[in-house]
Formats: sequence, structure tokens, C-alpha cells
Amino acid sequence: MNLEELMTEQRNKRTMDLDDMSVREILEVMNMEDAGVVNAVKASLDSIERLVAQAAKTLASSGRIIYAGAGTSGRLGILDAVECPPTFGVSYDTVVGVIAGGENAFIRAKEGAEDDLEGGEADLKNIRLSSGDLVIGLTASGRTPYAIGAVRYAKSIGCCTGAVSCNGNAEISKCVDIAVELKTGPEIIAGSTRLKAGTAEKMVLNMISSVSMIQNGKTYKNFMVDMKSTNFKLEKRTVNIVMKAAECSEETAVQMLEAAHHDAKTAIVMIKASVSREEAKALLEAAGGRAGKALQLVNQEISQ
Repeated sequence: MNLEELMTEQRNKRTMDLDDMSVREILEVMNMEDAGVVNAVKASLDSIERLVAQAAKTLASSGRIIYAGAGTSGRLGILDAVECPPTFGVSYDTVVGVIAGGENAFIRAKEGAEDDLEGGEADLKNIRLSSGDLVIGLTASGRTPYAIGAVRYAKSIGCCTGAVSCNGNAEISKCVDIAVELKTGPEIIAGSTRLKAGTAEKMVLNMISSVSMIQNGKTYKNFMVDMKSTNFKLEKRTVNIVMKAAECSEETAVQMLEAAHHDAKTAIVMIKASVSREEAKALLEAAGGRAGKALQLVNQEISQ
């Protein structure tokens, strides 16, 4: 592929004389370019919706979401993956990121590793990829061999596959079931896709992980109710969430969290439904882990 044909490699007409601009001028043009990222993501919402729906379905079936990428794309995938356990209370095996060059490439660039077509397959084999997993290739250019090798292997064993890229008619789009193409255009520094392209990818990754978790009962209203309280800030946040969600005093929230073994979702159901921990857990199980649905079940029983 001729890289010069890719939109992400083109020169940006607004920044032809970038090195002659003042700091303020550069900041203003950078801000202007970044503003267009939102519209690029908006234009792709249909394909993003299909990918998110598949991600939610995968999680509901106990499958994993796996991101595969190189360089900035790979790092963004790992970042999204490692933030899911503390935010949504899932295991570190639920959302996984693999990066060309291995974990060390997260902190020290190994740019040549992206050309390893077999590397993506090898890394997926190392984490014991199964047909119930969803593999999403991340590549700003849309032609990174590592990411393409990963999704091709995933598809060969029966996985559903997706891709997020930042060029139209991307090579990786031909290899997957669901392709998201974010047309972010030329960067202010030609070819530096850690800028707009990276921002767009991060926005889509936020959508994939957050919405798929919401669809699987990891929130109540707009509260995080499955997060792990692993430090003082998170412990305080958990108390505040229970207070607001259950509309109770701080004293009640603390007492019920203790009774619920520090599980915010269970504590909320206990308070709002006036039930024991065991009854709240049973309601949540019947509701597929959704606190809102569990409370609806209680209301239905009362109305009958």
C-alpha cells in the first residue's frame, strides 16, 4: 500500500507553516482540528452501534473483548482494558489488550513490531483465544500487519471480529465482521496519528467498554455500582453513590454497605426494597445483575 494515499498521511492545509506559527496560533489550530474529531465519531455511530451491541452480547455470554493493536492504538487498547476492572468490577480477563512487541511496548516504543503479521496471531494464542471472544483490531492507518494478522486469525477460529481505523476503505475493514472507519483527516503534523486519530480511537473505545458494561448491568441509573473500593477515595465514592442512588443518609449507607459486604449494588437494592442481603442477591440474580430490573421485580410482587 502507498502510504501517501492515506488521508492520515496527508499534509494539513491549515498547518503548512506550522514551525513559523506562535504558540497561541498552534494551540488554536490544534483545538480547531480536535473539534472535528467529535463529528468524525458521530458520522460513524451506525457502525459503532453494531460493534458495541456485539461487545455487549459477547460479555453476556461470558466471552472476552480483546483489543489488538500496535503503537498508540495498542496502548489505547490496553488503557481501556485495564480501567474496566476498577470501574466495573470485572476481572482483568474480561477486557484484554494485546500490543505488538509485548507489554514492554506500552512504555517503550517498538515501532518495528507492527509489521509482524504473525505476531497478532501468536499473542492471541498466548491468551488462549476462544470462538466466544470478540477481537477488535485497532489501527489508525487501517493497514497495520499486526492488527490484520490478529483479526484474520480470530476470524479463522470462529470469533466475531471488529476493527477501528481512521481511513476510508481501510485494508483491515475487509478482514472483519464490523468495521468502524473514523475519517479524522490529516493531522496538524503530517502522519502523527497519536493526535486526532488517537483521540478518535479513544472516544470509540470509551463507547465500546462503557456501553457494553452498562448493557450488562454494571450501572444503576448513571451510577457505578460494581466498582471496587480499593482506596480511600473509592470507599468514599461508594458511600456517596449509595446515598444518592438509595436516597438515604450517610449513616444508613455505611451500615448497609457493611451488611452487603461492601457491594454497592446489593446495598442499594437492600435499602430501596427493604430486604436482606440474601434476598437482594437473589433479586439481582433473577434480574441478570441489573439493579433497576431487580427493583422492578419487587414492585411487581407488591402490586400483585
